[in-house]
Amino acid sequence: MTVQRLTRLLATVLIVPLLSTTAEGLPAPVEPAPATTYTNPVTAGVVDTFPDPTMIRGGDGDWYAYGTTNPVFHSRGESGERILPVLRSTDMVGWTYAGDVFTAGDRPSWWPPGTRPFAPDIRYVAGSYHLTYGLSGGGVALATAPSPTGPWTDRGLIVTLADGCPTNPRGTIDQAMLTGADGVHYLYWGSYDAMCVAAMNAEATRLEGPVTIVARGRRAEAAFPVRRGDFYYLFYSDGGCCQGAFSGYTVKVGRSDDPRGPFVTQDGQSLTDYSSKGGIVAAANGGGFVGPGHNSIQTDLAGQDWLVYHAIPAADPDFPPVETADGVKPALSKRPMLVDRLDWIDGWPVLRGGAGPSSRPQRAPVTEATVGSTFNGSALPRGWKADGDPAARWTSAEAPASGGVLAQTGSPAEPSVFLAPRRIGGDIRTEARLKLADAGTGGAVGLVVSDRGPRGTIAARLDRADHALSVSVTRDGVTTTSSAALPATFDHRSWHVLAVEVRGSSLTAEVSEDRSRDVQAAVSVPLPDRELRPGRVGVLSTGAPAVADNLSAVPLHRPATTRVDDPQPGAPLPAHSDDFSGNGRPEDLDPAWSWVRGDEATATAAGGKLTWPTGGTELFLGTNTAPVLLRDAPAGDFIVETKLSFDGTRPAQQAGLVLYDGDDRYFKLTHSVLPVTAGDGAVFRQTEFAKEGERPTTTPPTPVFYGPMFGGPPATQTWLRLAYHANPATGAHDVRAASSTDGVHWTWAGTWSMPRRGPLKIGLVSLNAPGATAEFDYVRTFRTSTGG
Repeated sequence: MTVQRLTRLLATVLIVPLLSTTAEGLPAPVEPAPATTYTNPVTAGVVDTFPDPTMIRGGDGDWYAYGTTNPVFHSRGESGERILPVLRSTDMVGWTYAGDVFTAGDRPSWWPPGTRPFAPDIRYVAGSYHLTYGLSGGGVALATAPSPTGPWTDRGLIVTLADGCPTNPRGTIDQAMLTGADGVHYLYWGSYDAMCVAAMNAEATRLEGPVTIVARGRRAEAAFPVRRGDFYYLFYSDGGCCQGAFSGYTVKVGRSDDPRGPFVTQDGQSLTDYSSKGGIVAAANGGGFVGPGHNSIQTDLAGQDWLVYHAIPAADPDFPPVETADGVKPALSKRPMLVDRLDWIDGWPVLRGGAGPSSRPQRAPVTEATVGSTFNGSALPRGWKADGDPAARWTSAEAPASGGVLAQTGSPAEPSVFLAPRRIGGDIRTEARLKLADAGTGGAVGLVVSDRGPRGTIAARLDRADHALSVSVTRDGVTTTSSAALPATFDHRSWHVLAVEVRGSSLTAEVSEDRSRDVQAAVSVPLPDRELRPGRVGVLSTGAPAVADNLSAVPLHRPATTRVDDPQPGAPLPAHSDDFSGNGRPEDLDPAWSWVRGDEATATAAGGKLTWPTGGTELFLGTNTAPVLLRDAPAGDFIVETKLSFDGTRPAQQAGLVLYDGDDRYFKLTHSVLPVTAGDGAVFRQTEFAKEGERPTTTPPTPVFYGPMFGGPPATQTWLRLAYHANPATGAHDVRAASSTDGVHWTWAGTWSMPRRGPLKIGLVSLNAPGATAEFDYVRTFRTSTGG
């Protein structure tokens, strides 16, 4: 098929009269439907919990979510757990229960006793749905199915405990797949404290090639890779998933130009460094949810990405004792599914522009086509028109797991199109599932992005003869075509999603395997007009039988371009600050300070520094032997900051700031040295932001609990900030942490909350294993000029 022949055909497609026109006599653009809303958690009233969620759009046009084995119907009186439960939705926010991947009666016989399958990941690969999952004792397994709800075929282990990632063997879990631009499938996995990647075979059923460490982190796990633009992004979570109201889970990210890494944060830090990382995507914000993490990503029809994740409701964080496959769990956390808008700002992802998890009504994802069809049903959609070679035969056909498809069963020598009756223009996104239906060597199937008859046409197609993704733009009888080669492994007879976005006068087409947007080829071209004129969308076929499904065109999303403001220091508060200008004698310390267990302290203030060795003391749960240096905090919201030099090298050594209400009620931000879980002798340097207090719903009661989250990297000199907010809506102390390695650029972590009982005090600590020395240059307190 030549470009000229395609041009002649598309230029002669009939124009369907429209009911409304612009002043120029052109068809008026289709207006988007009124926005709908949703409120997190989106699984409320459906299941009690849905940890580690992953999501995919099925061939039938519905969305399917999969979660970790958990007691999802505990509130209905059901004992035990559902094994990898499945939910179904038509709009990504209203869900119904759709079954389980395995039941107690069909669980694989090779599973070790007591196995609880963890953290599923779902992809459409090589013509079937691939669901990988981790085993609670370690290892990654695979099940495949022809539809999102099964029936599932057990494919056994694909990653064993001996497959080369140097981590705790029980950490061989939390896997996720990605298809690279080269068409190679990759599997990422790991937990506590390393994550790895390896290539897979063409069928994505086993590992092939070397195993590469791509990230390290204290309590780091839940790798989720995606490709956006020229980069691969590796999302992961650290800080602890499952400690109820004390869960410090935080979503972070690094990026690379290669799926094997190296991945770096926005500040250039390698994800394999033995330290805490910046690159924070989502963290607790004091809005009612804690521990947001273990994410996947789903894209709506408008091209907006959504973070799919779990979080713990702070007001109702825990189950009572629950019977599981490996015994009775006395305090299993509730982790329902949340979805929130994922923004890409300056090339980096962040949840809701940095606002964090939502707990109030939000604008819902776009899940209904303005123009298009799922082709479900027994007949072709009304008003659609075919044109071109009469050898083409367009019909509605049944297809497994698709609910109906559009089929072109001929092999027309000339191209043929099947067009929707309505027009759409401006900034739009159009997409469809496409494939060729025979084993030939030629033929093409594609999208008609805009057909305006003699005024011009735009089409994108998957061309088997050229083994390329091509975009053709025709205006006034002149056609320009741009192409990109498809990977050698690309199978034209397997479903792929072709998506085209038009913004202003720019068009980008991309093809991926399952709407994951792990792009295997992309083409970008300029358009002749400042914006896309209204035209008809449809499907293009030539040279071979072809099949199409789930065609949609909707107004393109408008991306967020700025982040929300972080807290900033305002007016200084000298009465609550100190530059430590004493002469080295204990009596020279500013009298506004007071000691808890001062007889244990060895701190001295002189020459603008407070020097304080660690002394083998502790401030943790029932062990409260550490000295704490305290002074009054101001009334109202404030930021307290210190500059800390710290030379710790042994596990548990730490020093930093506290906001203190007692030995068992405090917030702490320290430069901490923590061990690697695998016990290989290495240590992590962490900016550790923790709280200790009462865990309200634990059974049997645990009077005090401790939970950390981790911020950006520390250094020999680290600046630390705590931003305090008295939350009038919740009656809580809300405290947010930040750190810096230069005193200028700050990494803001999440927010811990605690019920208010009285005022907090500003404090310093230097504690735990002896042998390190902390030097505090100052403590400075400011009014908060911008709310966090």
